[in-house]
Amino acid sequence: MGLNAFDLGIIAAYLTGVTLFGLHFRRRQQTLKGYFLAGKTIPWWAISLSIVAAETSTLTVISIPGMAYDKDFRFLQLVIGYLIGRIVVSFVFIPQYFRGELVTAYQLMERRFGQRMRALTAGMFLCTRAAAEGVRVFAVSIVVRVALGPLISGLNDFQRDFCAIALVTLLTVIYTFEGGMTAAIWTDVVQQTIYVAGTLVGFFTILHLVPGGWDTVHTVASQAGKFRIFDTSWHLSATYTLWSGVIGGTFLTIASHGTDQLIVQRLLSARSQLQSQVALICSGVAVFVQFSLFLTIGAMLFVYYRLFPLASAFTRADTIFPTFVVTHMPHVVGALLIAAILAAAMSNLSAALNSLSSTTIVDFYMRFYPASTEKRRVQLSRMAVAGWALLLLVLALFARHGGRVLEVGLSIASVAYGALLGAFLLGVLTRTASERGAMVGMICGFTLNLYLWFCTSVAFTWYVVMGSAATFLIGYAASRLMPQTGGIGPAEEMKCV
Repeated sequence: MGLNAFDLGIIAAYLTGVTLFGLHFRRRQQTLKGYFLAGKTIPWWAISLSIVAAETSTLTVISIPGMAYDKDFRFLQLVIGYLIGRIVVSFVFIPQYFRGELVTAYQLMERRFGQRMRALTAGMFLCTRAAAEGVRVFAVSIVVRVALGPLISGLNDFQRDFCAIALVTLLTVIYTFEGGMTAAIWTDVVQQTIYVAGTLVGFFTILHLVPGGWDTVHTVASQAGKFRIFDTSWHLSATYTLWSGVIGGTFLTIASHGTDQLIVQRLLSARSQLQSQVALICSGVAVFVQFSLFLTIGAMLFVYYRLFPLASAFTRADTIFPTFVVTHMPHVVGALLIAAILAAAMSNLSAALNSLSSTTIVDFYMRFYPASTEKRRVQLSRMAVAGWALLLLVLALFARHGGRVLEVGLSIASVAYGALLGAFLLGVLTRTASERGAMVGMICGFTLNLYLWFCTSVAFTWYVVMGSAATFLIGYAASRLMPQTGGIGPAEEMKCV
């Protein structure tokens, strides 16, 4: 069926509307804390929705249905680990972040170890977050390419991808540049609502198109094993098993929500420590429900295309859901769903730009120019947003030749998360770990994860577990040989705050 001019008008109206909504907050950001932490005025429920939106990129919306279409529901084993990891972060890391006036996660590393450790952890975050985000931004082009179809048939693949990525990046930069974290969080709330509502519309539309409705879906999908969740086998090369899911998912979430500025920045925007903890735990429940919905849609699409086969097979699983939206959804409904998928992309990109900008300014610029004025820092923060947006656009174009976008993005992030989590655990759980020892541990943990990624068949779900264990053990042993010469331990730190 394809999208008509009215559908494209709906998508354009949505993109324009959400950009203008974000610009509504531009006059409120006069200080660095106001720009990056929204002045710590955001209620817990908005932060919870923003966390879900920030970690739910276009990768999730298009790749998760493709997983269920190709395989089954075993991805949910990883999501169980996500829930456990959030509980650990709530009671181990969040109390540390609320002791003092922190803006980034890596200020905690300086307070515990020293400036070099802060620079190393912040630098590792910048490099790996930018690389992983490039893959996520590229996912936008998959959706736009399918949605616009004949309208961009005169362009080659590179030109289509460039136009799609540039459009969404530019619109996101406009409101992120002006409104900072306040604009990012409240637009996240709006966009989270839109893409969940849009996905529910898709759910009921598919259900209506399948003869026999849910009974047929359940029967056919069950016979094909699509609803299988648990896999108790033990293979390090298997990505989604009970062990790699629960253990790997727990460690991955402790790292991503406890050491990654993208999420920590939102947690620090809460009105209190308690509200931050409640927001994080509630976001875990929402993520579980959301992933279950996306997987169910994938199983339903499997049944639909089993009953109504296509003339040609899909070239990649990531295109299954957007292709169905464009070709089988009623007009207006299809447009709203495409807008919903773009909403997920803009939410995630806004979160990434804020976190990259805050780390750049707070952890690097302010270290070398401590006497700069607050006005100058806010100006440079906006410039950093624009600079990182340009770099992400370039990285997204390089990501065009990767595999399934969700797993590529998670693999890149997991390589760094192991070293980061190990370093944070050394700082939070030990009193004798030294800066030099922790740095040695980080380098070893990061090197191990690079080896696992490029030279072995070990699944990415184990990277954080192995990398953090190596970082912690080697860092602790090295600290015994190279005792602390600066920084303070947790007990002394609490006395000083």
